[in-house]
Amino acid sequence: MTSVLELTGLVKTYGDTRALDGLSVSLPENQYISLLGPSGSGKTTLLRVIAGFEKLESGAIRFAGSQINATPPHRRGIGFVFQNFALFPHLTVQENIAFGLANREADALTDAREISDRVRSIIDLVGLSGLETRAVTQISGGQKQRVALARTLVTEPKMVLLDEPLGALDANLRSRMRHELREIRERCGVTFLHVTGSETEALAMGDTVLVLDRGRIAQKDKSDAVYSRPISADVARFLNCYNLFSGRIEGDALITAVGTLPLAGLRQPAASPAYAIRHDRISVCALSEQAQPDEVRPDEVRIEGRFLAEEYTGSAIYSFFALDDGAVFEVETHLSHRSRQTLEPQSRYALVWKKEDALVYA
Repeated sequence: MTSVLELTGLVKTYGDTRALDGLSVSLPENQYISLLGPSGSGKTTLLRVIAGFEKLESGAIRFAGSQINATPPHRRGIGFVFQNFALFPHLTVQENIAFGLANREADALTDAREISDRVRSIIDLVGLSGLETRAVTQISGGQKQRVALARTLVTEPKMVLLDEPLGALDANLRSRMRHELREIRERCGVTFLHVTGSETEALAMGDTVLVLDRGRIAQKDKSDAVYSRPISADVARFLNCYNLFSGRIEGDALITAVGTLPLAGLRQPAASPAYAIRHDRISVCALSEQAQPDEVRPDEVRIEGRFLAEEYTGSAIYSFFALDDGAVFEVETHLSHRSRQTLEPQSRYALVWKKEDALVYA
């Protein structure tokens, strides 16, 4: 697969903080790429470095086959969609979109008909027909998002950077815009690099998902691989869908504060031992229905916890338990797969999963 962007050894510091710490990655062309990471991991810094808004201490950026470290932002051929949209409030939808064509430093268009034709084409592409003469103060958040994207796409960039583009939208609109952004990208045939702090958004949108941790790429893979096989305990933690245990390994078991966990399943190399089990891989059983510890099936793992509370989302229930060491343990039950259980607050339950469903870092 052809790369559109190659980053090698990027270092960017702010005082004593290394926002980018020798980051290297190659991004394929014509894909939707999600960049996921916790707050402070360097996500926005990376976008701004690629766009040329921030200067590197060291490292190389190659875009479309050429090194662009010294190339000014407006000559890189890379579009940028800001989190707050950065629209001109005194201009109409059409005027906002046309602004870059008529006012850019290089190859500014002067032919009004050509500008009008290109703006009309991009308005149709992003679904803004009928709103051309509206002030941007008179349109919805989702429509503002499309205007910001259209203003970037009309200049025909080879790559588009999106900094938390759905963060300012309500939940229903975010869900709809996910689908629309992917469709628009496919019609344009350019690479989108979409920064988000939401694991759900990153997995839903990315053909490829990058996980950023402390200024470096911790994992790069397809979304289903990142979700099912996070490469480290830190990545599993960022995904917010795994319960994690630490401890020491003795033989074929991890000794933890809540008991002995037999080791099986997928193993990943790691500096410190850790054990992860996904929230939706766990069953909750009444103690009276569950075998005693010495009678547990050989392919299962069992611990106990005190039920605290649950959260109902319509399609699923998230149940929270306190383990004997005080840690909170989460179980996700999809109601299309199982009937809803009635759990008694403060009562103890067995939490059971298959050994092979766990991920072991050791």
